Amino acid sequence: MNQQEIKQLETELWDSANSLRANSKLTAAEYKDPVLGLILLRYAQNRYDQAKGQIEASIPDGPRGKRAPTKEDFLAAGAMMLPEASQFDYLADLPESESLDEAINNAMKLIEDAYPDLLGVLPKNYQEFDADLLRELIRVFNKDSVKKIKGDIFGRIYEFFLMKFSMDGAGAQEGGEFFTPPSLVQLIVNMIKPDHGIIHDPACGSGGMFVQTGHFIEEQNKGVSINTKVKCYGSELKSNNTRLAKMNLAIHGIEGKVSETNSFYSDPHALVGQCDFVMANPPFNVKKVDKKKDYVKTDARLFNDVGIPKADNGNYLWIQYFYHYLNDQGRAGFVMASSATDAGNTEKAIRQKLVETGAVDCIVSVGNNFFYTRSLPCHVWFLDKGKADKNKDKILMIDARKTFRVVTNTINDYSPGQLTNFNAIMESYRGDETAITSAQTIHNHEAISLGKDIANEINQLRKECKTILAAPNAEDFTGDKPNLDFSSISGELDEHLSVADDSDFDTCETWNERFNLPVEKLFSLIEQYQVQSEKALAKYKEEAKAIKEGPSITPEDKATKEQANKKNKLLKKQLDANSRLLKSLNAALNAHKALLKQELADYKQRIKDWHSLRENFPNDQYQDIEGLCKIVNRDEVEENDYSLTPGRYVGYSVQVDDDFDYEERMKSIKSELLNLQSSSNELMDLIQGTQL
Repeated sequence: MNQQEIKQLETELWDSANSLRANSKLTAAEYKDPVLGLILLRYAQNRYDQAKGQIEASIPDGPRGKRAPTKEDFLAAGAMMLPEASQFDYLADLPESESLDEAINNAMKLIEDAYPDLLGVLPKNYQEFDADLLRELIRVFNKDSVKKIKGDIFGRIYEFFLMKFSMDGAGAQEGGEFFTPPSLVQLIVNMIKPDHGIIHDPACGSGGMFVQTGHFIEEQNKGVSINTKVKCYGSELKSNNTRLAKMNLAIHGIEGKVSETNSFYSDPHALVGQCDFVMANPPFNVKKVDKKKDYVKTDARLFNDVGIPKADNGNYLWIQYFYHYLNDQGRAGFVMASSATDAGNTEKAIRQKLVETGAVDCIVSVGNNFFYTRSLPCHVWFLDKGKADKNKDKILMIDARKTFRVVTNTINDYSPGQLTNFNAIMESYRGDETAITSAQTIHNHEAISLGKDIANEINQLRKECKTILAAPNAEDFTGDKPNLDFSSISGELDEHLSVADDSDFDTCETWNERFNLPVEKLFSLIEQYQVQSEKALAKYKEEAKAIKEGPSITPEDKATKEQANKKNKLLKKQLDANSRLLKSLNAALNAHKALLKQELADYKQRIKDWHSLRENFPNDQYQDIEGLCKIVNRDEVEENDYSLTPGRYVGYSVQVDDDFDYEERMKSIKSELLNLQSSSNELMDLIQGTQL
């Protein structure tokens, strides 16, 4: 399946499952875990089926034939050895006379019994669901298109459902903290590149950092499993989030240890100084942390002299944890409240200490509306204990508050192209002189790939519409007949699009119009056909009605009567055939319209991001860009009271319109102001006169 097909499937499954919930009495929070549990069961069945054939084929013949597959065989193949009663097919085929909720609860229990790491993790409260709702959910995840899914697509679906539940407020009672927006996770992974060693997230929520690390490793090393490259350790305070994380790791085939614990008072994995990478989105501004506890006072994760902040929030406890977990070459990326970059008093002292270590690598300002359950800006911090000597006293500041893609009226994110640009800026700062050129190459390849997808989609829609329009409508008949010759429309659908592999930026940029024109023309032609068909159908109905309600025909005039009946039958047949044809045409249009709209939007965004990179870095080398990025040294930071707010350093980009007469406009504004002041004085005199 290509990316667009996966997106379509995600949306289709979500819409089906969510519409079922909308017609039930369940809240999104009550619905979330059981639905995610069914996704895991469906995934486990698919992996089981795929692995079973491979395992059986690989077992050699013995004196008594082939031995039976074992649990270890399935584990080696990245699958679970499922008892029959835990298989999705078993549940889907269960007779209606048997209790489905009990069967699903039992399926979950059997898996937990066989795999102790999942003990207490899988949902077993399906008795709270209506029987009809459960059966419909089983049907949703038992479609042929879902049964055929291979690879990590189920992981994508699980993440998509997590995101949608978060956007819908599921888990809001827990502060909406179980899910970090994908674009922020991707930003962190892209910038620190976690491709080896020990990875830790001490506030892991649903485990999204680990999952994205897996994607990163697989993209860098095709076919390589995350488990051969890294070891994942997570901590999470809330029980439900811990279960979500363990399910998330299981569905992605990631081996990891997730502990349910309060990271302020414990370090269950004892990883101080051992982590190659730390990634986190901790809860912001946590109050009432008991800093008088003996554990906190002697915590090895804090600076000895200034480690315990006086402020009543946990921000600077988290920041110190992340720093101290790192080994001498380790990198960290984490989301933090915006207030932390300028906080004063003891927090400023801790920040100064951190800056003086030379480990602060980059700070990125993020605008509003990136989180699904709350609207607030934040910063993403990057630490690197293994910075190149030339950068030891330098920090890269990126102000990305004006860089985002609008998803909905209340949600923003970063496009893939914007993330590519951020990564290029970071790598250039680190010393890679080819980073911006490489980013341009990525933009080029992605634009061509997206262009081919759009061209294929347009050509496929043309082909389908032409086939439908060319189909015979009905048998001919004598007499007047509405004009149904749409061969001219069908002929106009013959033109096909192609995309060249060696297209440069200018060529790709002009494709916007090249794609838009045929799409608009195609939709216009279909609308034209619809109008003509509706007119023809209306005429058929009038003729049929006239025949039916016309003057009675005498028995003697058999020929006239037979001709009228024949014409009426043919008209009805024509009417039915055209109705079916019009329905088919609309179905074809609807099947492609949403996808084409999304593909065109993605393509335009990619070209926009590519243009931004070319405009800001015309020589393909890093340079400070006013309003976007600047490399600052430690002296500048000290002069700014150790502030780590990018906006203080990068300045503001002002767009000047050379064709606008600013001087004349200022004169006009001053004149308007004087008139308003005069009117104000007159009004005041009138009011005072009235009072007298």
